[in-house]
Formats: sequence, C-alpha cells, structure tokens
Amino acid sequence: MDADKTKYMVMSRDQNAGRSHDIKTDNSSFEMVEEFKYLGTALTNQNSIEEEIKSRLKSGSACYQSVRNRYVYQFATQKFKDYDIQTIILPVLYGCETWSLTLREERRLRVFENRVLRRIFGPRRDEVTREWRKLHNEELIDLYSSPNNVRVKKSRRMRWAVHVARKGERRDVYRILVGKSKGKSPLGRTRRRWDDNINTDVQKMGSGCMDWIDLAQDRDRWRALVNAVMNLRVP
Repeated sequence: MDADKTKYMVMSRDQNAGRSHDIKTDNSSFEMVEEFKYLGTALTNQNSIEEEIKSRLKSGSACYQSVRNRYVYQFATQKFKDYDIQTIILPVLYGCETWSLTLREERRLRVFENRVLRRIFGPRRDEVTREWRKLHNEELIDLYSSPNNVRVKKSRRMRWAVHVARKGERRDVYRILVGKSKGKSPLGRTRRRWDDNINTDVQKMGSGCMDWIDLAQDRDRWRALVNAVMNLRVP
C-alpha cells in the first residue's frame, strides 16, 4: 500500500461498520473516515451521491462567479449567453450516466440551473407595474431552448444503459448496476437503484411494464426512447 495513503473507508448502510477500527501495519496507521475524494469524486461510507451533487453545484456556482462581470453592461448576445450557460451547467453532469438520484436531488439540479439562467438573462421589467422582477420558469424555458440538465442526465443515462444491457450478466459493469445483492435486506425503505430509474423513465414514455433490458435489444426502439426522454416532464 502506498505510504502516502493514511486513511480508509468502509462503505455500508450500517453506520457502525468499521467504527473505531483503525488499521495499523508496521509503522503506519490508517484512520477510518466517513468520506473522501477519489479521482475528483466525493465518496461516502453510505454510498450516497448527495455530497457529490453538493460539490458539483458549488463548483458550478464558482464558475458563474468568474464570468458574472460579463453581464453587468448587458452587452452579451444570445449566442454568447448560451455558450456560457452550457460551460457552467454541463460540467456539473460529468459522469451522470451512473447516477441514481432521488426527486429531491433532481430538483436541486433544476434549482441550480434556473438560478444561473436568471442571473445571466437578468431581470425583466413588468409591463403593468413598470418594476423590475425575476424571470418566471416558463420565461426561462423560452429564453434557453436547450434541454434542461435533468433531461440531459436522463438521456445520457439511457444511452449508457443500452451498452450495459448488451454486455451481459458476466460483465462487471452489468453486475454492479443491474445485479441484485445477496443476503438479507436491511430494515427501512429500499434504496432507489440505478436500474429503477431506467424502468421509471421507460414507463413514463408509455412502454408499460416491459423490462428495459429486453427493450434495449431493439436498437431502433431504444433510440426512439432516448430521443423521447428529452421531452419528459421534470419537477
């Protein structure tokens, strides 16, 4: 083990797993931690994406702050604004193909996107009161014609899903994202899995209860679903 590594983490839904069990070997001691960064991604002992989402949104906000002065004098063209918006928002979705998000986390992504759009497009003067006000969500949709970040995330996840489905059960990526864990399930509500999100999106697009893995074998039909998911209603 690299001498520079001084910490380790146990990933389990059991909060007591590995607690107070620091590892000692030779003259080195390895402290157990609840979260750390690995290859730029925040990992937690609860295997939750929430902390990583927070980190991404924080970085996205910092990115906006670095270009905010461009919009002080309202000289930026629509094309220029669209470019900046994609530069700020799309990097937040890096690696989103494997995310399994709750509705709360998806809403957090939408709130971030709308906040950035409002800051870049600026306020609008009310025709009746002649006072400046913030843009409504419907007005933001008209101004920014590209798909919102939740739809982009769903589309990317489905594009990745078709590759996972065709790899088969023997491949590690299939077993990790689709395979069922062995042993007794822990108490409490079952955590939403990655393929649960795929099934939910497929059902919303009118494909009934047909399993998504079977659907993915039909290339033309799955391609149509990937395109259709961009028009799904999102919270």
